[in-house]
Amino acid sequence: MTLDPDWLTIAEDGFRFPDTVTASRMGEELSAMLASPDPVIRDDYAYSAAARWIEEGHLDEVLEDLGDRAAGRFGHAEIQARTFAPLLLARVLTRGHRAPGTVPKAAVERWYDPYASWYASEHDTRGWDDTLGWLHAVAHGADAAAAFALALPARRTDLLELCARRMTAADADHRYEQLEDARLARALTRILLAPGLTADQAAGWLAVVEEALEGGGPGPVPPWAFNTFATLQSLHLHLTLGLAGEGVPPHGSLVASRAAALLRLPYGWLA
Repeated sequence: MTLDPDWLTIAEDGFRFPDTVTASRMGEELSAMLASPDPVIRDDYAYSAAARWIEEGHLDEVLEDLGDRAAGRFGHAEIQARTFAPLLLARVLTRGHRAPGTVPKAAVERWYDPYASWYASEHDTRGWDDTLGWLHAVAHGADAAAAFALALPARRTDLLELCARRMTAADADHRYEQLEDARLARALTRILLAPGLTADQAAGWLAVVEEALEGGGPGPVPPWAFNTFATLQSLHLHLTLGLAGEGVPPHGSLVASRAAALLRLPYGWLA
C-alpha cells in the first residue's frame, strides 16, 4: 500500500483534522489503512488518526459506515485486518454512547454477532509479530466487549460469558505475553460496573471457567490454563483496587472471592 504524502503531513501536524477532506473520503481511507500489513500505516497513522477524530466528532456522519466496514472484516484472510476491526468498533461504539444518535442501535445489533463469533473462535492470539507489529486479538476484542456492554446493556451477561470463553479457549497456542490478561480484566470490570446486574448475573459467567478447569491434574500447564489463571489474578486485582475514576463494581467482592476460589486450584498454598 502506498502512503499518501498528505498522511505524513497530517501526522507531523499532530493529527489535526484536515478541513479540505470530507468525512466520507477520510473514513474510506482510514478503513483501508486499518487493514494494512504495514504497522506504521495501520497503527501509527490510521489508528492514531481514527481514535482522535472519532472522539472529537469529526467522523460522526460516517460512524455507521466505519462500523459496517469493521464488522465485515472479522472473516478477513489476514490477521491484522481481523484484529484491528474490534479496536475500531470499540471507538465507534464509545463515541455512539457519548454522543447519542450518532450510531443507530440497529447497526450495533448488526455488528454484535460477527464480533462475538470471531472473538470466541480466533485462532491467532499473538500479541505482537515482528513484521506485522501489534495484533492483539485478545486485548482488542476485550476493548470491544466493554464498548458493546455500554451500547447493548441487555448483552452484558452474554459478554461476560464471551470473555470467559475467550480466556479458556482450549485450542490456544500462545500464552498471554503482552498484558492481554489485564485488558480482559479491565473489560470484565467495566462490564460489571454497569448498574442493574444481580449477584447471580455478575458471577454466573465464572461457571464457564469452572467447567473448563474441571478434571485438571498434575503435569505441564497448557497455554489456555495459564491464560485463564493469569486473567483471574488480574481480575482479582482490578476488582480489589477498582478502576481509576470508575471505582469498584457493585458485586466486585463476590466476583473476586469466586475468582480467588478458582485460583486455589493451582495455588493451593493461598489462605
